[in-house]
Amino acid sequence: MAGRFAVCSWFMAIPVGKAELDNLQRLLELAKAEDLGGGDLTSELLPAELSAAARFVAREELVFCGGFFLCPIAEAYDPRIETIVHVADGQPARAGDVLATWRGPARALLSAERVALNFLQQLSGIATVTGRYVEAVAGTDAVIVDTRKTVPGWRALAKYAVRAAGGTNHRGGLYDAVLVKDSHLGVLAGAGSADPIAEIARRFGEVRKRLGPEGFIEVEVDTLDQLDTALGLPVDMILLDNMAAGELREAVARRDAAGLRGRVALEASGGITLEGVREVAETGVERISVGALTHSVRAVDIALEVGGE
Repeated sequence: MAGRFAVCSWFMAIPVGKAELDNLQRLLELAKAEDLGGGDLTSELLPAELSAAARFVAREELVFCGGFFLCPIAEAYDPRIETIVHVADGQPARAGDVLATWRGPARALLSAERVALNFLQQLSGIATVTGRYVEAVAGTDAVIVDTRKTVPGWRALAKYAVRAAGGTNHRGGLYDAVLVKDSHLGVLAGAGSADPIAEIARRFGEVRKRLGPEGFIEVEVDTLDQLDTALGLPVDMILLDNMAAGELREAVARRDAAGLRGRVALEASGGITLEGVREVAETGVERISVGALTHSVRAVDIALEVGGE
């Protein structure tokens, strides 16, 4: 649209990269197509020249996320919509707080309303849950880590929301790190391998050459005996799956006794709840992975209050 441009103002709390923006663009194209289709039959009843102002308002206590993306969302509908973000991504908000404002052509603003809210509510839901876990382990050495249990297609944005709230990202996918699970070892055992973990470990040197600067090699264990074996492998992390607090403390003690503190990180995983995460953190593990940050998050309540200019 010649002569038109988007007006945007926001807080940059954490870095937003190409992966997040590309993810947003793909999702936004799908969301706009399924919602708008051939046109907004209701909003087209309004006069074309009518302008409106709108406020995105928190209806409950939450950690806000998605404000950075409001400008490209608005621009996808009409570049004349002006966006001002009042709360930075990752910051807490109370019920009644104004998170962001839009001003522009009423038809386009109303057409974009539902899609914008869907993004904000989902991302803020992830950030809110993550923030609660992060707060629960404050003062310990443990960080809260996400998983690959994300809504298909949403991973880059979901992981951005985790970071915004103070969480830590695990691997992005199957391509950037190694995590050897029971299923991998089971395939080798089923094929007749007498020592599956030793067999797969022989290939670690080869795959390490393909890892990027953030890549790592991690092995999952279910028992302390398996941990003892894993401590002898050239790995960066060991995932302690579904272990009780007492077992986790013993795992930390065995890792430290082997002189591997600072070289091999321990990650607790499996059924960790908000109520129990503090106890897990106090065992001394460095990482706690929580699938609930992304796989079953509740969209928080954010409203768009629209009025005339």
